[in-house]
Amino acid sequence: MKKYIWETPEEINLIVAANVRRVRKRRGISQQKLSELTGVSYGSIKRFEMTGNISLLSLTKIAVQLDAVDDIKSLFSSVPYLSIEEVINEQK
Repeated sequence: MKKYIWETPEEINLIVAANVRRVRKRRGISQQKLSELTGVSYGSIKRFEMTGNISLLSLTKIAVQLDAVDDIKSLFSSVPYLSIEEVINEQK
């Protein structure tokens, strides 16, 4: 049975962006400084925090700088099986 998600993909991205912004501010890092530390353009960071849109590579660079690598690496790592067929397919 498929679990219902209440947020749209865009809303989920905004939640991720808000989490990044919170950690960045907690660490006392400006958007400009984060840009310099990560090599991600200032415009990309600013746009990400406003819209939630960013490339996965840029998000990973930000995660590395903010010590959130395990969060990125754990994406899709604990997705539950929906059927026995999925278990069998994974063994192939």
